[in-house]
Amino acid sequence: MTKSDLMALQDKYVLGTYAPTLMLVRGQGARAWDVDGKEYIDFTTGISVCSLGHCHPAVTEAIQRQAARLVHVSNLFFNEFQPQLAAAISRHSFDGRVFFGNSGAEANEGLIKFARMHGSKNGRHEIVCMQGSFHGRTLATLAATSRAKYREGFQPDMPGFSFIPFNDVEKLREAVTDKTAAILLEPIQGEGGIYAASHEFLLAARELCDRHGILLMYDEVQSGMGRSGRFFAYQHHAIEPDAMSIAKALGNGYPIGAFIVQRKHEKVLGAGKHASTFGGTPLACAAALAVIETIDRQDLLTNCQEMGEHLRGALVQLASKYPTIKEVRGRGLIVGVEMTVPVADAIKKAAERGLLILNAGDNVFRFLPPLNLTKKDLDEAMSIFDTVLGDL
Repeated sequence: MTKSDLMALQDKYVLGTYAPTLMLVRGQGARAWDVDGKEYIDFTTGISVCSLGHCHPAVTEAIQRQAARLVHVSNLFFNEFQPQLAAAISRHSFDGRVFFGNSGAEANEGLIKFARMHGSKNGRHEIVCMQGSFHGRTLATLAATSRAKYREGFQPDMPGFSFIPFNDVEKLREAVTDKTAAILLEPIQGEGGIYAASHEFLLAARELCDRHGILLMYDEVQSGMGRSGRFFAYQHHAIEPDAMSIAKALGNGYPIGAFIVQRKHEKVLGAGKHASTFGGTPLACAAALAVIETIDRQDLLTNCQEMGEHLRGALVQLASKYPTIKEVRGRGLIVGVEMTVPVADAIKKAAERGLLILNAGDNVFRFLPPLNLTKKDLDEAMSIFDTVLGDL
């Protein structure tokens, strides 16, 4: 089929909830190619999903091998990879037990159900959330997401969620009541503009939860799996949650999500209390195991830290050149550049020049390159970005 044939099918049969402009057909490492053969440096990685780059050979081999053996059996049976993956997640985070789903929204739905079940014995069901948060597009995760535009037309909102300013310790203390079941936050807000939680804020949240017997829950869907230079972003502070959601980069493009709860909470969601038909299939778990093994074997956390420093340094230099750059922030390879002007047109211009980047709000560029990024690709990307800023 020609490109025009495919676009006609897209327009006629695919629900128009997205507005794509490029048709990408191939990827390798930090590079992607469109249907016309044009090459791009991909600093979107599928929105923090392909953190090992496109078509990493270890993940590709694991998927191909397992697809020929066993794809799906349902959770009515054991599969050999699910317990290995659960152990690997616990080993890289905290001692706990894992539930497997398919996406970040599903993982966060699980956290919400976990919090309500935990609080139900004491009449607690409300969850304190953060302004600037994003937790998904289901009705419950939308209700936990602060940006009202995502909820327009879907009201009434699911009750039981309140919002406070991110990193405001006093507002957090005021928000906890005898109805509060949990505090839910992203250690690094992604969609909200690349804002990191302060140590003081996380410490206050942990102390409040311990004092009131409620849950501290982290959404590490975007910031986890090495993105910040640590396996999970909360580890920069060593302040553990009671539960945590994971998805996106867990399968490097193969759909899989999960949440892990501290072992002391393992009986909160017992048999029959939560389920997922496709969660934790042999194929998905084999892919995710290959991801974790590759991060460890290739020491990609170190590379993420080093390339992250280089990226932020290059962006700070550009900030001294272009007064439209207001602030550079982030950790590892989750980096935001706040501008004094909207960024939508510049993102289009960058794509025209061969660099794919994202926004995080109207005036923030979001950089999410792969963890195995090379200095050569990074320098080339910054050269393109420099040119784009010069054209603004």
